[in-house]
Amino acid sequence: MSLNYVMLGSNDVAKARAYYDAVLAKIGGKVVAEYLPHAVCYELRDGGRLWLSTPFDQKAATAGNGNMVGLLCQSEDEAREAHSAALANGGTNEGDPGARPQYGPGFFGAYARDLDGNKMSFVYFGDAT
Repeated sequence: MSLNYVMLGSNDVAKARAYYDAVLAKIGGKVVAEYLPHAVCYELRDGGRLWLSTPFDQKAATAGNGNMVGLLCQSEDEAREAHSAALANGGTNEGDPGARPQYGPGFFGAYARDLDGNKMSFVYFGDAT
């Protein structure tokens, strides 16, 4: 089994799109479907998809405590660039880019929250030697 898509709730999809356009471009993401003002879909480098959408139940979107989307990067520099783009486009810092040996050898991560409070990590699994 593999993961096909992740859906993140947003209270303003158009505003969220500007944020994700800037961030996901740094790691190979591109828009493949757009249903504004309700949803937009990005295809990631590996074929997985990330959807931004207003909640189906028409209630306010809220970030889940303990939920996080991990976005795979191809280098430490790419993780740094995505994190920097997140902060430059209104995101908040949840952890500066750096090695996180407690998560395994070669693990490099950077953490941010988007405009709706959704937490994401930009991760790279470097050479463990």
